[in-house]
Amino acid sequence: MPEDERTDTDDDSDTDDDSDTDDDSDTNDGTDAAPTGERLQKVLARVGVGSRRACEELIAAGRVTVNGTPAVLGDRVDVGRDTVELDGAPLAVAPGLVHYLLHKPAGVVTTADDPEGRPTVVDLVPETPRVFPVGRLDADSEGLLILTNDGDLAHRLTHPSFGVDKEYLVETRGTPSAGALRRLRLGVELDDGVTAPATVGVVAPGVLRVVIHEGRNRQIRRMCEAVGYPVVRLVRTRIGPVTDRRLRPGSWRHLTGDEVRALALATQPAGDTPKARAARTAAAGPTPRVSPGQRPSPGGRRARPG
Repeated sequence: MPEDERTDTDDDSDTDDDSDTDDDSDTNDGTDAAPTGERLQKVLARVGVGSRRACEELIAAGRVTVNGTPAVLGDRVDVGRDTVELDGAPLAVAPGLVHYLLHKPAGVVTTADDPEGRPTVVDLVPETPRVFPVGRLDADSEGLLILTNDGDLAHRLTHPSFGVDKEYLVETRGTPSAGALRRLRLGVELDDGVTAPATVGVVAPGVLRVVIHEGRNRQIRRMCEAVGYPVVRLVRTRIGPVTDRRLRPGSWRHLTGDEVRALALATQPAGDTPKARAARTAAAGPTPRVSPGQRPSPGGRRARPG
């Protein structure tokens, strides 16, 4: 099992005077009900937002909301039920959540278990806690892939309605003509319909940089084939705001707290508000827990973009 080559630093290990150990052990005289939930600043510090003191400053500045309402110092939250946001981005506050960034090598399949016995992406990350791949790259494709047990974030990143951009380096057989590039940018007629407009740039002769937000089955390969320039090699280099040129094939690392928040923010519709999101969350009910080895359902089977 591969080792994480990154040396973690614990945001909560500062020794300033905010590191009290009895935040949630308030005493009372027996006449009042004991407070429930955890102090908000403690939760924020635990998920990597910053030190306890820094989190208190964020709360005081009005940058944190709980269920759509601006938080105040002293607030407590139920991490299993409440929606906590920082600067409009939902925070993964439930305990035990992990988010891995993997550079998938060619020849590895994007699944938790392969009946043919081929190596899987799950084999390349720690066995516990159990995680699942978010989206897919086909066996021949390479590049960045997120694995997590965070069902809510996975749903947001894979559901078609959120349209998170993904960027690829694409090596083609031959150098695409100006006409072929124009077709790729405007939309290509495939057997399942015309593709959405894509951002396509020329990196070198026979090498393209392609950005799409759809997720159809082997989409980029089919697009290039349709315009007469089959794909020789395909590497995903970016997922929304997350990229890492230093991550080697077969290696993984934890996503930082900033990266997780940036991914959550990338899934927010323009003009959305914390109160509107909290209302939708309440109406929809709690996000179902994802069992080990189970992939979250984004409202229909997702196709593979690679």
